[in-house]
Amino acid sequence: MDVSQYLEIFLDETNEHLQSLNTQILDLESDSENMDTINEIFRAAHSLKGMAGTMGYKRMQNLTHDMENVFSEVRNGNIKVQPDMIDVLFRCLDALQEYTNNIQNNADEGTNDNEPIIKALNDIISNEPSQDKPEEKAEQKPAAESASAGGDKWNDIALDDSQINVINEAKKQGKNVCGINVVVHDNCLLKAARAFLVFKAVEEKGEIIVSEPSTQDIEDEKFDKDFTLIVLTDSSVEDIIKAASGVSEIAAVTGAYIELENNKNYHKEENAGAAEPEETSPTAAATASAAAPADKAKAAPAAKTNEKKSGKPVVNHTVRVDIEKLDGLMNLVSELIIAKNSLVSATAQSEQSNSQAFNEQIEYLESVTTNLHESVMKVRMVPIESVVAKFPRMIRDLSKTLNKKMELYMTGEETELDRTVVDEIGDPLMHLLRNSADHGLESAEVRAQRGKPPVGSIFLDAYQDGNNVVIEVRDDGNGIDVDAVRDKAIERGTISPEQAANMTDKEIINLLFLPSFSTAKKVTDISGRGVGLDVVRSKIESLSGEVEVKSELGVGSTWTIRLPLTLAIIQALMVVVGGEKYAISLGSIETIETIEPDEIKFVQNEEVITIRGTVIPIIRLSEVLDIESTKNSDESLVVVIVKKGDRMAGLVIDELIGQQEIVIKSLGKYIKQCKFISGATVLGDGEVALILDANALI
Repeated sequence: MDVSQYLEIFLDETNEHLQSLNTQILDLESDSENMDTINEIFRAAHSLKGMAGTMGYKRMQNLTHDMENVFSEVRNGNIKVQPDMIDVLFRCLDALQEYTNNIQNNADEGTNDNEPIIKALNDIISNEPSQDKPEEKAEQKPAAESASAGGDKWNDIALDDSQINVINEAKKQGKNVCGINVVVHDNCLLKAARAFLVFKAVEEKGEIIVSEPSTQDIEDEKFDKDFTLIVLTDSSVEDIIKAASGVSEIAAVTGAYIELENNKNYHKEENAGAAEPEETSPTAAATASAAAPADKAKAAPAAKTNEKKSGKPVVNHTVRVDIEKLDGLMNLVSELIIAKNSLVSATAQSEQSNSQAFNEQIEYLESVTTNLHESVMKVRMVPIESVVAKFPRMIRDLSKTLNKKMELYMTGEETELDRTVVDEIGDPLMHLLRNSADHGLESAEVRAQRGKPPVGSIFLDAYQDGNNVVIEVRDDGNGIDVDAVRDKAIERGTISPEQAANMTDKEIINLLFLPSFSTAKKVTDISGRGVGLDVVRSKIESLSGEVEVKSELGVGSTWTIRLPLTLAIIQALMVVVGGEKYAISLGSIETIETIEPDEIKFVQNEEVITIRGTVIPIIRLSEVLDIESTKNSDESLVVVIVKKGDRMAGLVIDELIGQQEIVIKSLGKYIKQCKFISGATVLGDGEVALILDANALI
């Protein structure tokens, strides 16, 4: 059977296991005796091995099998966790990630056998003096014991006359009659599914005529750890044992040929040894995946029953949904909102608008669409933990590469963002963290001279602020040397010495966001290539967000990213400029003010107004949009005060329409150059209104 249809599920689950392993091995490095962590690592490696075998990825399976062997010994107390072992394990994870990337790109794991890593894993076991028999794996011991306990249970099955006749007839035709006993691993979560896989694997070799317990009881998981089968086959008993052993999470399989004399069971034992599962039949696994979805759904939360990590609650039941399906659902909601707006607009001037019952129905429709929108948005929201969970491992590696002691502290990992936004913020955050580690934190010697702790601190904090999510990356390092940035900018010809003399420190720091601008004195694998902060800003702005930096020399820097919760449907203020309708996101609006013409002052030839003691520059949208205002010069002005970080501006409009829920539609690549227009929306009367980006205007 073609298992390619399960590729996406395999990749999703593999990435989850790899991230879990990264986190658990980091925990193990700081607490090498924690058996809960050791068991988690063993289970993740075991699951990866079974999954890789199911899909036919042998190299990945071999590597995870050897990882599993190491942790079998650790669990058994034969091996102590050492720093060198942690390094080898992280090399394993990098190799597994490489396999996964290859599979994602071309459905093939590649040709790298990673023999040096496998040798290092085997050396961990063989070099341990307390290990008398390294080839005798800890995981096999309980399996063998369970197997011997199973004995020849096929002899205990009471056969009726019809079954005995079938067996005799089969023997006359030259077929073999085999009894096998299958023992499931103690920590197996899906006993019924594993049994089903065994049934399918065995049925490829022959016909099962008796099952003890019954097939119905096995399907209902009404059995302890083992079950027994009698099989008619043209194959040998060894082939049957091998087929059953190929299923993951099967601890042992014993079997023998069955002879019948005087209606009594007589057996000649051929193979009573325990077989450790090595490979899983893709055919059987694929069939079981399709046949037992309920078992799989139950297993996901069961794996973490009553467990907590860092005080966080256990994971809820989840269902994987393709993002394209969610996009389709969101599009339908968008159309519903447009239809609702159209209905509201049409009835505003109609005779029916006087009907109280009709108005109540309109209000009810509005309530339903709003609730539906919020529900769909919640479905699309995912915690940013899926992105930031990989960063502690990255900081650990940077600490070794840069020979600096550093620690990453994260808060707000449960903060949720739209899935499309979460998928895009990983690279910008990674750039900022690497920037803090390389440029921000000083060497141990310099930190000692400044009276700072030897271990540098990097913080990643996330929190929701209104309709935005704020992510801060800060450090207690050197901060940004404004003079060095100014000198570099003059040297590169970015600015002239005269311009530099008139620029504020903040304006100088913002030069760091220019393409190919780097103050690194040498190029390394980490930085100095002039690629980083410009990429960060362009990516964040493409998500309708903003990034800014605050720094104090010798104290540290704080990089603040502000992102919208969603990119699909927003609450907006509708305004009119020069007879045209425009939308401004409510998330960026502070207040709306009415200003008399004589209240406008000039600072450095720029128009400003003073609102409650704060000087705010004004932007006449009619000039920016190149349309003629409908207001006379002596009329009072309507000014929408918008905010970007700690900067504000007043947008001068002609008139207000009011607040409205709008659907953002992309204008495509043709109007990309017009930075202050972020998209368009369809209004209730069918008219198209452009959406103004307040951040770009500021």
